[in-house]
Amino acid sequence: MDTEITIIGAGVIGLAIAEQVSGEHKNVFLIEKHLSFGQETSSRNSEVIHAGIYYTRNSLKAKLCVEGKWLLYDYCKKYEVPYRNCGKLIVATSEKEVDVIEGIRQTAIGNGVNDLVMFGKEQIAELEPNIFAVKAIYSPSTGIVDSHSLMKQYETNAINNGCQIVYGSEVTGIEQIQNGYKIDLLDADKEKYSFTTSIIINSAGLTSDKISEMAGIKDDNLKILFCKGEYFRINPPKNKLINRLVYPVPHQNMEGIGIHVTVDMGGGVKLGPDVKYLESNVYDYKLTASKQEAFFISAKKFLPFLEFDDIAPEMTGIRPKIQKPGEPLRDFYIMEETGRGYPGFINLIGMESPGLTSSIAIAKYVDKLIDKNL
Repeated sequence: MDTEITIIGAGVIGLAIAEQVSGEHKNVFLIEKHLSFGQETSSRNSEVIHAGIYYTRNSLKAKLCVEGKWLLYDYCKKYEVPYRNCGKLIVATSEKEVDVIEGIRQTAIGNGVNDLVMFGKEQIAELEPNIFAVKAIYSPSTGIVDSHSLMKQYETNAINNGCQIVYGSEVTGIEQIQNGYKIDLLDADKEKYSFTTSIIINSAGLTSDKISEMAGIKDDNLKILFCKGEYFRINPPKNKLINRLVYPVPHQNMEGIGIHVTVDMGGGVKLGPDVKYLESNVYDYKLTASKQEAFFISAKKFLPFLEFDDIAPEMTGIRPKIQKPGEPLRDFYIMEETGRGYPGFINLIGMESPGLTSSIAIAKYVDKLIDKNL
């Protein structure tokens, strides 16, 4: 074999895996079709360090998020990656929503999130005097991170461990061979080449289902659906009226968690994202200025200071969902595929939120799958 382990996809999860496995194994390759890391979902999100509140009990999302947030905070401290443990309020703006957030609190407790506090109006006003809520859950372990700096640190550590990272090379074919796989690539100069590997880790994000299918794994339950989310920013000076994350009651089935307020490391404040499943898997990053009214109406419920012209279009991201519209919440799909007849092929599909928070925990989980396989 030309190499032992090949990781496909240099988003935040692929980079975290590269750092983890290259610390323990020689001959690790990371292949990325773009000319740099994190060019898709990993650089177009809220950059939130999630607490593990919403996810189904005993799911990978719940376990890896709760484990991953502490690993991530420790990592940021160790390597001086910019982060802020700012906390989050989940707000009820009516008595009807109070019951909903109590249910959220119980789910969180079941997931091992034991630091949530229920706040009344006075306590809310002490933290965020400019928002409206009749009650709120306060999550002190929620935060934000500079995702670009985090990915750069993962990349640096992986390279220092001996991982070879190949940018500008797109996987065009995968063939199962004796004791491994042959991978066909097309490089930035449109030159074709191929190499062999014992293990493939498919961390290709929005195209992870296509990579899986190239290897021969066809499963309609693993089809990626592109789910677009747009963000609006709160213009200065009103961005200074919010200091931490503020979330409304989430959508049914957790398709999204509502138009929420996120702060960033530079003091900016974003609203979003919304949820729109795209009819075809196209990279549609166009901003829809006409959504301003919908964003304004949604946010005004808990941001009473907001005026229509206080917000403006900011950015767009795409989530790689395997959960179809209206379906119950789907878990991460992380599987070593010996059971399907593909030993040494490790699939990571549907890696949406809380993928960033969970990235180090996911990397450790995948490393254990490799150890079982070798």
